[in-house]
Amino acid sequence: MKTPASTAIHWRELRLVLRPFLAEQPRPLLLGCLLAALTVLTGMALLGLSGWFITATALAGLHAATAFTFDVFMPSAGIRLLALGRTASRYGERLVTHDATFAVLAALRVRLFRGWARAEAARELLMRPARLLFRLTSDIDALESLYLRLFVPAAAALGAALLAGTVLGFMHAGMGLALTLWLVTAGWGIAFAVARRARWPAVQRAHAIEALRARAVDLVAGQTDLVMAGRIDAQRNAVMSADMHLAKADLALNKLEAVAGLAYGSAGTLTLVGTLLAVGALVSEGVIGAPAAALALLIALTATEPFAALRRGALDAGRTWLAVRRLAPRMADDAQEATSIEEETSFALRVQGVSVAHPGSRTPVLSDLSLTVMPGERVALIGASGAGKSTLLAAIAGEITPQSGHASAQPACLLTQRTELFQDSLRDNLRLAAPGATDEQLHAVLHAAGLDSDVRAMPAGLGTRLGEGGLGLSGGQSRRLALARLLLRPVPLWLLDEPTEALDAATAHDVLQRLAQHAGARTLLIATHLRREAALADRLVCMRQGRIVFDIRRGSDAFDAALRSLRPD
Repeated sequence: MKTPASTAIHWRELRLVLRPFLAEQPRPLLLGCLLAALTVLTGMALLGLSGWFITATALAGLHAATAFTFDVFMPSAGIRLLALGRTASRYGERLVTHDATFAVLAALRVRLFRGWARAEAARELLMRPARLLFRLTSDIDALESLYLRLFVPAAAALGAALLAGTVLGFMHAGMGLALTLWLVTAGWGIAFAVARRARWPAVQRAHAIEALRARAVDLVAGQTDLVMAGRIDAQRNAVMSADMHLAKADLALNKLEAVAGLAYGSAGTLTLVGTLLAVGALVSEGVIGAPAAALALLIALTATEPFAALRRGALDAGRTWLAVRRLAPRMADDAQEATSIEEETSFALRVQGVSVAHPGSRTPVLSDLSLTVMPGERVALIGASGAGKSTLLAAIAGEITPQSGHASAQPACLLTQRTELFQDSLRDNLRLAAPGATDEQLHAVLHAAGLDSDVRAMPAGLGTRLGEGGLGLSGGQSRRLALARLLLRPVPLWLLDEPTEALDAATAHDVLQRLAQHAGARTLLIATHLRREAALADRLVCMRQGRIVFDIRRGSDAFDAALRSLRPD
């Protein structure tokens, strides 16, 4: 049973999503609702006027005097106008509502993606990529039902109820008021009841689809590993189980849809019967004539159809509500904590008393660590694997939130150990660093990275598409592409995490030579355990168990000894 507190939380979550949803395209969204209502109203008026015209024409033809005096032109012109108007408003409504909805969903995706650009975002993405992908695609897509299948049909249905009540109200005020109240109560009440009953099946269906997609991808992408581990049958059974749950949820929703259709059909029949009895009484009393009675009956006949359009939105309401609950925390306008970035300072980066521990671990990776690097310095972080070098770079780059202490730096670019390339063209992979870069600029940085000749030799050149993870390039080419992307980003600080790891000696020395050549006056902070990489530095900072154990500069015997102690090529 829902408590007032839980209800308040749900409405607060809905407001958090609705605020940016409605703020992106307020006028088109409102115009779409008005056009939907206008479409329904013109359809009702068209049918009602046609019925009135046919009945009035038939009655007028019974007597010669009325047959010659009856004006057939005005009603027929009205019918043509309503027919054209209904077609135009329907086209405009479809165009405006869908265009506005797609624009809003695109803006929400950007907002959501930017909300993930915070500390821990990359790690969370690597741990649960499917979950975040579903938030960005399925959950955002589910919000379209909020407008297209709930708000728009509700506005159109309300307009239909008001029109029907107004038309019948001119014949008898009580009949018009009763019809309006009945339509709103029955039409919205059925939709509300269906939404409540469909909530859990819709949620279960959403979970089943997510599980089916994730397990199917794991089965296809990891089939070799699954076979080697003897888990291929178990994974196949997991896929079948998710499919079974999806079928069960679909069956429940289909049954509810049939029940909802029956309910709206019954409500329409009751509406028509009640209106027929009411207008029959008015005709017998001489209050209205037969044409007006035909008009009232046809208006009542069409008045329930807009409410029946709520059925699809009611069935999807549970899925929409689940999306709202998932996305609401990301839609909050709370300021995001970020690494402070300062251009005009006397240092390139400063780390003060930083401590970091991985989630679920009590052992600190960094322990009360402090480090200052001046502009233009080239510093190498050395130490054994697990000493905390990569974690320190991640904290400086803002990828990790320190548990204590503070890290501030000039605008920086982090080159990670793993080359991150996307299943896209070479051009678009490079433009991640500079979206407005021209092809000439791209070829220039490729030339600087030693990859331009390889790219020009490809049939599609910069338009060459890469496979998943950069498939299609060798390890050395991938690293050079990452170097070209680094050169394209105009920042004063480079954070390099083992930039030539896993490269052969010749390629590694060429990459390092190009790095040193194009670094210029930039500040370099290099995490490494290789002598060739540390040789770029003028300062060695040795780390052990999350602490700095010594900090020495080039020109001393200790520096030379520390450099010789590192792993050679």
